Parts: sequence; C-alpha cells; structure tokens
Amino acid sequence: MSVLVACGLVREAQIIKRVGVIPCVGGGQAAGLENTLEDIITAFASEGYAFSALLSCGVAGALDPALRAGDVVVGELHTQRFPGEGRGPVEMSNGAADSARLQPPSLLGPGLRRGSNLVEWLARAVPGAHRGTIVGADSIIASVTEKTALYASTGAIAVDMESHIAARVAARHHLPFAIVRTISDSADHALPPAALVGMKPDGGVALGAILASLARNPAQLPGLIRTGRDAGAAFSALGRALGALEALGIGRLDLRELALDV
Repeated sequence: MSVLVACGLVREAQIIKRVGVIPCVGGGQAAGLENTLEDIITAFASEGYAFSALLSCGVAGALDPALRAGDVVVGELHTQRFPGEGRGPVEMSNGAADSARLQPPSLLGPGLRRGSNLVEWLARAVPGAHRGTIVGADSIIASVTEKTALYASTGAIAVDMESHIAARVAARHHLPFAIVRTISDSADHALPPAALVGMKPDGGVALGAILASLARNPAQLPGLIRTGRDAGAAFSALGRALGALEALGIGRLDLRELALDV
C-alpha cells in the first residue's frame, strides 16, 4: 500500500518520488491530471493494489500576506465556491474568478469537508508548517490584485492548480485527502509574463517560450529573476518537508487510519 500524489511539475515529481510515494504530474492541464489519476488508480486496482491516500504536493502561490517564499502550508481544500465576483474590495478578472470555482462540500465526502486527522498529523509531522485551507484554480493566479481578491473572498492561505482536481478524484474513490505545498510566490509578488508560459503540458520547463517572452519584454527580467529565486526556495522547502514525512515512513503507512472524522 502506498500514497498517490498529484503535482503539476516534473521537478516536483522528481522530489516526490524520492520518498517512496507515487507522483502524478498534471502540467497545468486539469482534465489530463484527472484522467491520469483515474488511470493510475484503476490500473493498480486491477492488480489488487490499493492506495491509502491521495495527496496534493508541490509549490503554490501565497494568498495570505504573512507567507513568504519557502514557507510550508498544510491543509485541506477550500470547499466553497468563490463568492467574490465583483463584490470584494478589489475587482477580480472573470478568468481568475471562473478558475477558482470549486466543488461544493456535499460532493467531497467525509473527511474532506472539515480538517481531518490526516491533515493534523501532516501539520505536526512537517516542521514549521502553516495550517489552513488551500484553494484550487484552473489557471495561474498571477497578479497581486487577483491574489488579494481571492484571499479576501475565501480566507484560503494559498492557491495551486492541482488540489481541487485531486480532491475530486479522492472523493470518488473514498480516499483520504490532504495538501502539502510550499510557497513559490508571495501575495505581494506579481508573476511576470514569462513565468506564465514556462510550463509544458507534460510539466516540464518551456525554456523556448520563456526566452521568447523575455525577448519581447526585457523589462520583466528583474521579476523573472526573483521568481526563479523564490521557486528555488520553494523546491528546497518541498524536499525538506517530504524528507520529514519520509523519515516517518509515509510510503508504508496506512493513512486511512488518520482520516476517520466525518
């Protein structure tokens, strides 16, 4: 029995698989991630193999202004639909608002609507972890305006592009679900255009697209350098956080025993 882990990037998967769990890379493609998670679960089940939990791990953008690059966040999915379209203190773009719509709590099942024992265990196991809810989005929440609006409207401390998909799959298969993420961009940092085109559909780095964007707009170079530095801090923190879980034998534990609250 092992743990299935949803992530977005190949680099994240390389860190995740070191700790004895099975990564599934989404590459920013929501439908692709959901289908691949389903395929893995089905294939393993056909061999009589069951997963003990489904986690969402990798880097995330901060919504809470107190979080900095390299901080670790542990929690559950924010399960309310985004309520702030045009009504928050700051206007949010239609695209970002639409991308932040989530499954209602009634579709997420026991152990996912409230903080579970699994989440609490993970929060204690990872040194310095910040506990809170994380919101999932189908596109990158890049601007300070969008981050501010999403934080004001949801209270979620961070945002990523895989957790809402993974939570839906976990509920479908009655698997415990939790999120372990590290912050790659703070709430006051707007991602430059080159960072928004830097991911291939397979989760790899689209270096050509990054360089082309930089050539079109050289003024974004300082922001891109900061983005790269902060991402490096997030990847290092992810390795440390998962290393702490590896030391506890996360790949061998039956995490279903830690998610019994209903």
